[in-house]
Amino acid sequence: MGELTDKIKGNINEAIGKAKQQSNDPKKRDEGAKQEGKGKAQQFIGKVKGALGDDI
Repeated sequence: MGELTDKIKGNINEAIGKAKQQSNDPKKRDEGAKQEGKGKAQQFIGKVKGALGDDI
C-alpha cells in the first residue's frame, strides 16, 4: 500500500474506533480502543513511507 492509502485507512480506523468507544458495551469499548490503536499505527506507517518512499 502506498503512503496515502495507509494514512486514509488509518484515519478511518481511528474514527470508527473512537465511535465504538462511546458504546455502553464494554466489549465494544475494548474493540474500539484496539481499532483506534490500529488506525494510529497505520497513519504512522504512512508517514514513514512518505519519508522513505513507497518502496519499503
